[in-house]
Amino acid sequence: MTNKTPSFIPYYRVSTDRQGRSGLGLDAQRAAAHSYTSGRGPILTEYTEIESGRKIDRPELAKALAECRRRKAVLVIARLDRLARNVHFISGLMESGVEFIACDMPHANRLTLHILAAVAEHERELISQRTREALAAAKARGQKLGSPNPLPALAQARAVSQANAHRFADTVRPLVQRLHDQGESLNGIARELNQRDIPTSRGRQWHAIQIKNLLEPPKQ
Repeated sequence: MTNKTPSFIPYYRVSTDRQGRSGLGLDAQRAAAHSYTSGRGPILTEYTEIESGRKIDRPELAKALAECRRRKAVLVIARLDRLARNVHFISGLMESGVEFIACDMPHANRLTLHILAAVAEHERELISQRTREALAAAKARGQKLGSPNPLPALAQARAVSQANAHRFADTVRPLVQRLHDQGESLNGIARELNQRDIPTSRGRQWHAIQIKNLLEPPKQ
């Protein structure tokens, strides 16, 4: 008995109408999808979305998913962040019943995809946080951007940063704990995360001390 050759439906996303017309980023996504599917199976059709990554309502993606279900095809995306920098959105997609492949991480399992989505969402929140801190610093220098007192804004930014870090830790901890239970050393776990291109909450490489801190029970 031979395995049936899979068929593929690539989904591309660009953020603005201008990018959609110019092809900015689209050619790279298409090249990645065609490179991955070459020799694996036919491409049935392709869908391109011109929409912000923050928006969840995406008609072209809905069409692509419906077509994948109808024709039992695999959804192909060039990069995980082309779908959304939102862990809940990725989780919902994983529960949709449609098999999908991210060309930049084709061998990732569901847990890895969930963690990578959390990392992408965390990076988006860090950008937002840095913007708020920059505005607060500008206020501290005397620039009139609103309230003359930057302290409340700074305190809020720190609180947001701490909450994001805790949420990120909660997302990564199951994988770290599983590796630890399998007998991996702290250095071995750090090496495994780095090899999987899973950065720390600050976007850096993992080290044993960070793994140790992650495995310790959270302080009350």
